[in-house]
Amino acid sequence: MSLAKIKGHPLKGAFIHFIQEINGSTLFSYVEKVEAADPIRFYERGKEWYKGERFYFKDRDSEMTLAGLGSVHTIQHGPKKRFAGVESDWDALMKQASVHNPYDVYGTGPVAFGGFSFDPAQQEGEEWSRFAPSFFYVPELMMTVYGGETYVTVNMLCDGAESGPLFDYLEKRKKWILAGNDLQFDKEAVLEKIHTGDTSVWKKSVQSAIQAIESDDELKKVVLARKVTAVFDQAIEPDRVLRRLGEGQPDSFIFSIEAMDSCFLGASPERLVKKRNSTLLTTCLAGSIARGKTEEEDQRLEMELLTDDKNRIEHDYVVQMIRREMQSMCEEVMVPTEPIIMKVRDIQHLYTPVIGTADEHESILRFVERFHPTPALGGLPAQKALHVIRELEPMDRGFYAAPIGWMDYRKNGEFAVAIRSGLLVKNEAFLYAGCGVVPNSNPETELEETNMKLRPMLRAIGGSDE
Repeated sequence: MSLAKIKGHPLKGAFIHFIQEINGSTLFSYVEKVEAADPIRFYERGKEWYKGERFYFKDRDSEMTLAGLGSVHTIQHGPKKRFAGVESDWDALMKQASVHNPYDVYGTGPVAFGGFSFDPAQQEGEEWSRFAPSFFYVPELMMTVYGGETYVTVNMLCDGAESGPLFDYLEKRKKWILAGNDLQFDKEAVLEKIHTGDTSVWKKSVQSAIQAIESDDELKKVVLARKVTAVFDQAIEPDRVLRRLGEGQPDSFIFSIEAMDSCFLGASPERLVKKRNSTLLTTCLAGSIARGKTEEEDQRLEMELLTDDKNRIEHDYVVQMIRREMQSMCEEVMVPTEPIIMKVRDIQHLYTPVIGTADEHESILRFVERFHPTPALGGLPAQKALHVIRELEPMDRGFYAAPIGWMDYRKNGEFAVAIRSGLLVKNEAFLYAGCGVVPNSNPETELEETNMKLRPMLRAIGGSDE
């Protein structure tokens, strides 16, 4: 197709000039405002062309949702450069990019979506083989819903004039995905069995963690997790699971990222960090209790949580760590003196929101690296707790309990902590939940807490009616 044939779109002239001038692979990105559309449906419609290369991210307040299809550029790094390498590669790509974004709306334009492994020093699990210690990709098509308005970003990696036909090609795909009818799901996979692991062995690990804390004056807390494996009669449909998560956990971050035949997804109540220009938001979320079956019981449990010494101590560990890191990187930090309660469907948490003012030119990844893992996910102090986790957890956490989210070309973005999550690989679902172990922990109580935290994912995959 000649360049003359792609004229007609307002940006095609800029695109033609761009591909005639570039030397080497360079990103061309443009944003258009479109009629209101459902990002979940956009995600599902993209399955026909982009299965294995899709992502979804809805923030906890439902203020913004991203749905990405395809991958024009992938960023992956091993353990030694998993944060710095991603930032360096992203900066290099953006330095040469041509971005046409007249709206300048948060979450539009070139975005890299992905995440990091919890601890690359843990033993590697075969189920996580599709995910590098840091794994991000730039979508070919992305829908952003923000402030009640809908935008579509189109990204093209071009390498010269022969890229001319790409513009029309992606425009046609975009229009088909936006205008098409709903797709029918495949027949739902039937759950055949659930492997909970040997819970007696896990409780012994909790007791060992308690002993490790009691024998070390510096070690205050260790977070131990467990894995439950669900086996189905056929491959699990991620789209169906994602819809159920969104419907069942509307007050949580809803996320999904595909890597070939694997899909990691979940419904997390916890923000790690959000950066918008110079404003920085983070969350201290530690200490939890079940929801009540009646309003009266729910309020009683809320007061029990607010006055429970163990939970308040766990929460304070996170607040102290976040305050310290924020003060070292921000000009101004605001931390409430007392936690409040965050309620989601199955559980309520002690919650302290923290706000800071930072250098707007600082990358969000710098904060992600400094905050991960918080004492809510690893323990305190971090390195000693990680050593105990490596000794006592016979599994690879992969992306569980680690940062997952997005960053844009202005160094803004948002990352959640990937808890209440699971990994779908063909006909298996690997579900994860953890608990904070301190000196007065009770192994049986901690096991019950993990069962409670597994409910959202079990329900979403069809393994629980609770």
